Amino acid sequence: MNEVMLALVRTFASLRCGKVWLYVLTPALVSLLFAIGLAVGALGWLVQQMMDYPPMTLLVAWGLVWLAHILAYLGGWMAIFALSYLVASLLAAIVIMPLMLKLLSVGEYRDVAPMGKDSFVAAAVNSGFAAILFVLGWLLTIPLWLIPGFSLLIPLLLMGWLNRRTFAYDALSMHATAAEWQAFRREHKTPLFMLGLTMALLAHLPLIGLLVPALAALSFVHYGLEALRRSRGGALVTLEGERV
Repeated sequence: MNEVMLALVRTFASLRCGKVWLYVLTPALVSLLFAIGLAVGALGWLVQQMMDYPPMTLLVAWGLVWLAHILAYLGGWMAIFALSYLVASLLAAIVIMPLMLKLLSVGEYRDVAPMGKDSFVAAAVNSGFAAILFVLGWLLTIPLWLIPGFSLLIPLLLMGWLNRRTFAYDALSMHATAAEWQAFRREHKTPLFMLGLTMALLAHLPLIGLLVPALAALSFVHYGLEALRRSRGGALVTLEGERV
């Protein structure tokens, strides 16, 4: 998984650039405001909705009302967190990633020629479809949250999938040909998911988690362009102090 580590190292190295911080902080601020708005206006409604459906109704019938309320509030907060992350991810994919691509394309990856199609519509459709599948995945797996450990595992897997599905395509759409994209998706399927899962883990850390959607976009740009450079026979370019 050297490619994943390299992408992560370069992602955090890019934070030395002030413009990158602007790109990273914008989705974080939007996500925070969105989460606060949902918590104030919709948390009570979410909890009530969860209390009206299994498995909460079963717990109430068994006399475990306190446990049903705890799980309902936990589910409500997790839903708010997931929706906030989703909004930030869409913003990062559709608006922020093209700016990051432009910045890195004239810098670290100026030797990687853009041979794809720079399509805003295609990127938006890809991100929108990923968002729909993500929401459906959450709704379909809610009953599994009662299984010990699954309430932590399922969100991580879904967020890891969302990162890969949203950012991998957008990172290479402008630079890779159709054939290169197909080969990239086939050959890097597992590392791409591991990169997405790593960013999903970081999303659960206090404060840092707010920055993760944009950092995930940045990490996939680094991973994708470096993989494309290598597939075209380009030399590996390392940063000062970078170790792989």
